[in-house]
Amino acid sequence: MSFIQNLKSKYDTLTVGINPVIDDWPFMQSPLPVLTILAFYLYFVLKLGPKLMENRKPIDMQWLLVLYNGYQVLFSTWLCAQVFQVNNCFQYIFNFGCKPPSSDQQFAYALWRGAWWYFFSKIIDLLDTVFFVLRKKQNQVSFLHVYHHSITCFFSWGYLKYLPGEQGILLGFLNSFVHIFMYFYYMVAAMGPKYRKYLWWKKYMTWIQLIQFTIMLTYLVLLVVFDCKFSRSLTFFFVGNVIIFLYLFSKFYMQAYKSKKVMNDALDQNENVQMIDKNVNKKQD
Repeated sequence: MSFIQNLKSKYDTLTVGINPVIDDWPFMQSPLPVLTILAFYLYFVLKLGPKLMENRKPIDMQWLLVLYNGYQVLFSTWLCAQVFQVNNCFQYIFNFGCKPPSSDQQFAYALWRGAWWYFFSKIIDLLDTVFFVLRKKQNQVSFLHVYHHSITCFFSWGYLKYLPGEQGILLGFLNSFVHIFMYFYYMVAAMGPKYRKYLWWKKYMTWIQLIQFTIMLTYLVLLVVFDCKFSRSLTFFFVGNVIIFLYLFSKFYMQAYKSKKVMNDALDQNENVQMIDKNVNKKQD
């Protein structure tokens, strides 16, 4: 078999997922659509976008951001609600979540449908970075940000295509739940300076993310400890990425808020020195 034929054979294998119903859904026929989207995303946010904006003013998109983040809040809320649309969903997970995926086709279809919408939300999330670039906020296009958006988009596709099951429900639910708060914060911040006083809880957003990843990691470790009948390779891939996210978000928190504390302490110390100097000068006079 020639190299081209061998390559085509492997590609054809990748186009066949766990279920023909899923294969017929948008973006699910093969890896090509999602890989194309991610390739263009990376090229635009890392190279093309910054180059296009280099000699241009930042684009004012205040109300577009308000609408976009408002949409994300509503969509994330709707995604979370889908879990409760399935009868006894959480009860089923706690009772049978250590067994192979359910053979109940109605339950399985509801699960797949929710997973597809979750994957679709990850495509929409890529706009976060695009908006940073168009507003010339390239400092916010960090490795953490780009890696997080890219890997969650691609993996949510691969999970639905090849290994859909109860294992991902809790992870997707937690992520969507956190996004409700995250995008609500962004929405209020986009409304303008006069609303910033309502964002005193900004630093707790990273804490919410860290708690989310801790719960995810605990859940995944328990799947291994209790020898649950899931794909071990999938579970370890989950574990590896959650650990990476936990590390990167912890590092971000330490850098962002520890440095701010050091700066505030330095300012306080400088003010104290100035007060002492003034008192000394008064005594000398």
